[in-house]
Amino acid sequence: MAMRVNPTRMELTRLKKRLKTAVRGHKLLKDKRDEMVRRFMIYIRRDKELREQVEAALGAAMGRFAIAGAQMGTDAVSEALLYPARQAVVTTGTKNIMSVDVPTITYSGETQSADLPYGFAFTSSELDGAVLDLAAVLPALIELAEVEKTCNMLADEIEKTRRRVNALEHVMIPEMESTIRYISMKLEENERGNLNRLMKVKEMMVAEN
Repeated sequence: MAMRVNPTRMELTRLKKRLKTAVRGHKLLKDKRDEMVRRFMIYIRRDKELREQVEAALGAAMGRFAIAGAQMGTDAVSEALLYPARQAVVTTGTKNIMSVDVPTITYSGETQSADLPYGFAFTSSELDGAVLDLAAVLPALIELAEVEKTCNMLADEIEKTRRRVNALEHVMIPEMESTIRYISMKLEENERGNLNRLMKVKEMMVAEN
């Protein structure tokens, strides 16, 4: 479908420049979309790895907490866990991925061991194992939060870019090409009309002479 324009050479030149810009922009957006999808797939694979790791560790820890609760009583478990086993130091920031500012969450606490925050006289070994399991999985849990947020933000940007690519490919560029053909046809018709008039004038002048 052609746009409504005045079929002049100036308009034709302007539209050809716009079409050239649109085609170049379409290619750049497609390249950006493809690269974002590639990076998105890398994050998705990492997200799957981390989620499986975290869910397995949390499942094991929750099972141990349940056993400890049955052995000690839930009140005793709650009292034993009033103080943290490890200080968690987290630094947040951002990084740029294909013009998308995604979050960074860096864990800088202890990673090798955790100090159990209670005495051993009245606690269960299952509670010790649950606390140590949770302390060990904390870095992966923090990385999982970063990766999942990054995946969500990249998915949103990929969808926006896809819509822009489709709008250029299926609407704007075809409309401009159709309008350029329409203007070119009109200009050719005008040139033929002018040529015919000139020939008739010439014939009339020859006849008068």
